[in-house]
Formats: sequence, structure tokens, C-alpha cells
Amino acid sequence: MKIRFYKYQGNGNDFVIVDDRKTKHDLSAENIVNLCDRHFGIGADGLMLLRASGKNDFTMFYYNADGHLASMCGNGGRCIAAFAFQQGIAGQKMCFDAFDGEHEAVINEVVEKGLRFNVSLKMNDVTQAEKDEGYYFLDTGSPHYVEFVDKVAEIDVAGEGRKTRYSERFSPGGTNVNFVELNDDRIFVRTYERGVEKETLSCGTGVTASAIAAYLETGKKDYLIHTTGGDFEVTFTEENGKFSDIWLRGPAMKVFAGEISIH
Repeated sequence: MKIRFYKYQGNGNDFVIVDDRKTKHDLSAENIVNLCDRHFGIGADGLMLLRASGKNDFTMFYYNADGHLASMCGNGGRCIAAFAFQQGIAGQKMCFDAFDGEHEAVINEVVEKGLRFNVSLKMNDVTQAEKDEGYYFLDTGSPHYVEFVDKVAEIDVAGEGRKTRYSERFSPGGTNVNFVELNDDRIFVRTYERGVEKETLSCGTGVTASAIAAYLETGKKDYLIHTTGGDFEVTFTEENGKFSDIWLRGPAMKVFAGEISIH
């Protein structure tokens, strides 16, 4: 069986996207692992199926590189919004269904002859942020542990992140793990992603969680958020410890498209 695929990336967080509105491919976990493999497949942090929605512009099904259906992916949501706009599936402003409910997205800018987009994604409200000894824990569509460190560039993200991800505290589901260096006007975030089981170049739900944690730590909102893969903006409204009107903004880019055989 051959499938048509599209490869997109958002600040280095990359995805295989399949328009599945008509075909509804029955991809196994093994198929998805093989497609995401960087040596024997297309190579990606995850795979998304775009399917029809009875209510909104489309439905997003997101699978991590381990082949399992996953919770919300912020960069994936921005990339699939760029794809839907580029394919004429949705307009500049859209609404789609995802694991954690409805999301609005806006194509703010189209550059590089329609290959690169600036995309804003509205995240779900965060109603609780837990502060414990040395870290914050909150859910931004996916669970995130946020720890502030002095020199994030020197952290063994894979090794230290794996310890926390598989710790008894967060079992059985585990958590994503963010290490954050806090400066006067910016934060530098590095993330270990569950399901990918390594550090990714950026994580949309992770930078959202880190921006909220930075606000709780310092009282400041207007941080530039830097990751190894690029920069983000996160804006939100806070009232009595609850966060709403949360928007994640950053680039999304089409890398290439093609066909691949599934065995």
C-alpha cells in the first residue's frame, strides 16, 4: 500500500502528516514507528492523521514516534493548521478537534512562497499548576514537569529527563520534562518528550507550560521563549491562579511531500 504524505516542522519539531479524510488508513503502531524512523523511514517526532469533523474544519489525530496515540501536541497543532490552510481544507482562521478538545488556529503570515507560515494556536485553559519542591507540574494538553536550572545548555536532558519521566511520582503514564533557564527577558527551554523518548528541538505544550511556570515564579509574562529549534511567544490571561486565552505563536514550515510504501 502506498500513502501520500507531507513533512512539516515547527522550530525543529517535525511531523509526518497524512490527509486521511477519504481513505482512513489503518496504520498499525509498527507502521507509524517505521514511518517516523530517521534511518529507514521518513523521519519525524510524530505522525498526524487529518480526518473530517462533523462540527469543525477537521480532526487531528496525533501519534508519537513510538506508534501510540498521544495527547495534545502544540507544534503538531500549528503544523497541521498550516497544512490545512495550504491544502484549502481550512481558511486563515480555523477550528479543529484534537485529543483535548477544540482548538482555534490563525495563520498570521505566509512567507517563502507559501512554504513557511507564522501560526498561532489557542491552547486549552490551565486550571491548576502544582508547585512542589524544585519544580512545577501542570497540564497544557499534555502533562509537563518544569524545573528551573542555572545553565540549561549543560544539562543531560535525555538522562535526567528519563529519570523523571519514568519516576514513581509520575507513574504510570509518565510526564514530559522541561529544563528551563530563566533570564531577564527570555527563557531557554529544553524538553524531554515522552513517546519520543528523547530530547526534541522544541515542544509546543512544553514551552507553554514553561511560560506559565516562569510567570508563577517571577510574576512576568512577556518572555521571549527560546528553544534549540527556534523562538516562540506565549500569551495568556491569569485570574486567581487560572490561565485562559492561552496562545502559542511560532513558525511552521513545509519540508517536503511524497509517497511511501507501507508493508
